[in-house]
Amino acid sequence: MKTEIKRDKSHEEQIARWAEFVREHPNEWKAKQKGFIDAQILMARRFYEALAKTEEGRQKILELRGISK
Repeated sequence: MKTEIKRDKSHEEQIARWAEFVREHPNEWKAKQKGFIDAQILMARRFYEALAKTEEGRQKILELRGISK
């Protein structure tokens, strides 16, 4: 079941502004987002490391990655 998300016009305008900023400042936007992206990657790694400590967790990782054992 797919849930439809309704956005208002201001959301679409924000996306357009961000796309314009990225086009006009190809190096600046990366610096602005780097900390956030790096933190997300670290949290994901920590999650998988914790999950891999149990047999059930290791099985779930294999399942999520589509790997058959």
